[in-house]
Amino acid sequence: MNVWIFLVFCAGLLGLGFFIDWLAKRKGLDHYSPEENERNVSESERIYTETYMNQMRNNNDQGPLQ
Repeated sequence: MNVWIFLVFCAGLLGLGFFIDWLAKRKGLDHYSPEENERNVSESERIYTETYMNQMRNNNDQGPLQ
């Protein structure tokens, strides 16, 4: 019984995702520009993201076992 509830829940989430994607395409939200989004980011958010990316790169350069 629990497996069926889980499967129905997963199918519901997939259906919801398809529905939201369909609405976005219907309203014309599939044409977006990364350059336009980049202009709307605050300076603090940009610094936070770049710092996080640098930390991830440094952690990956050291290897997984160190």
